Amino acid sequence: MIKLTGIADEAGASLDVQIQAHKELGWDSIESRIVDFDDVKGNLHEIPDAVFDKVVAHLEQNGMKVCGFGSLIGNWAKKITDDFGITEAEIGRAIPRMQRLGAKMIRVMSYAVCKNEAGADLEEQFAEERIKRMRIINQRFADAGITVLHENCMNWGGMSPTYVQRMAEAVPGMKWVFDTGNPVFIDDRDKPGHKQDAWEMYQAIKPFMAHVHVKDGIWDKTKNDAVYTFPGEGEGQTERIMKDLVETGYNGYISIEPHVAVVFHGAGAADNLSPEQKAKEQYDSYVKYGRMLEAILTKVGAKLG
Repeated sequence: MIKLTGIADEAGASLDVQIQAHKELGWDSIESRIVDFDDVKGNLHEIPDAVFDKVVAHLEQNGMKVCGFGSLIGNWAKKITDDFGITEAEIGRAIPRMQRLGAKMIRVMSYAVCKNEAGADLEEQFAEERIKRMRIINQRFADAGITVLHENCMNWGGMSPTYVQRMAEAVPGMKWVFDTGNPVFIDDRDKPGHKQDAWEMYQAIKPFMAHVHVKDGIWDKTKNDAVYTFPGEGEGQTERIMKDLVETGYNGYISIEPHVAVVFHGAGAADNLSPEQKAKEQYDSYVKYGRMLEAILTKVGAKLG
């Protein structure tokens, strides 16, 4: 059985908006990343304890669960040369909050790719240190009954299918979340001068996969940038991958991360709109995205829970 959810801050930063969007879609859980509640905005494992308590109560009052955390741990903004104490503190804050919410999955990465001032990959990527840290991260959460999900994003482990294999072999038992859209804009270090192929990355990650993110897009060579699309309209091979998930008996969550109206990493497509228009565009595009993914999954024979 496949269950649908979403990285809820893409519907809007306000927790109320996130809950409303998921209720409109008929989904009973969110994958939480950023929440804005009681005039405080931040990642769910970073907001003050008093605000977190209010968030928990508000979620309970609205019958909304949290299936997982989209954490900041080792993400594309974190350097492998940063003090590991930063990560350890994030782990220490995340575990009790996840246990309180009954959330069983946490998205992590293996730190940003080391680059020079011109944006080219450095030869020294501190692979041994990354692996050492990922083993610790995975063990800490496993000991707490929580599944770590390494994402194929802008980090060392997501640099190519070869890097997926290296990381998977180096950290046995660690699970992965496959994001359909990330390969569209990430260089394939196995094929210099080319972006990754979504199907190839999916096949590399599939043996270790426990969660799926859906985004889609097209690489615009003229702008040297990604243009995000609705699911099935880009180069993420979304329908092909959803069909394979269904045919091979995938049993778990699929989470939308649209990026259509707002891009978490920077400027978004709705930046030239007024704040009110932008908020409406975010919300409406999120709900539309969810319904389009439902339609794709129904088309390929999925049973949705």
